[in-house]
Amino acid sequence: MGILEVSKSEIKEYQKLKIISEMVLLKEHIKLFEQKYGCSFIEFERRIKQTAEDFESWDDYLEWKAYQRSFEGLKRRLVK
Repeated sequence: MGILEVSKSEIKEYQKLKIISEMVLLKEHIKLFEQKYGCSFIEFERRIKQTAEDFESWDDYLEWKAYQRSFEGLKRRLVK
């Protein structure tokens, strides 16, 4: 059995694919919130900060914000 050779470009391509697969999972979570509330994260954030406290909405807001930040972070890594 010989030594497996992997080029630098193949490693970069693998890393890109790994990031994209993570982004797809995050985007699915984001889409669920967009469907539930009928708006984008930015619109929801504006809305929630202007209304009376609703614990379910605030929990969703925190979770959605985490997904959004993770997605944006991966997106920046992909561009590099």
